[in-house]
Amino acid sequence: MEEFTINEMKEMQRTLQEKYKEQWEGISPEVGKNKLLWMIGEVGEVIDIVKKQGDRNACQNEAVRKELIEELADVLMYYNDVLLCYDISSEELKSAYIEKFKKNMKRW
Repeated sequence: MEEFTINEMKEMQRTLQEKYKEQWEGISPEVGKNKLLWMIGEVGEVIDIVKKQGDRNACQNEAVRKELIEELADVLMYYNDVLLCYDISSEELKSAYIEKFKKNMKRW
């Protein structure tokens, strides 16, 4: 299976933003916080599924799992909007992720 990269997700978000530029608030640093708030709302929907349906159903029940993954995709869409708003490259994100990983490996 081919990997799905951050750059591919960001490009898809750019395409959506372009298509709906008249209806959506757009991509800029000024709306970044709004995208973060929308993302948090989607995280809440993910939590609700697990809370209401249970951990095992989230893994084993096909319908629940499909709903969970769809909501996680919404989280990723807003996440990528945030990356676009603040012009964060995949290289910057990778570097920060690796540094955070290293810190966490020494933490406990």
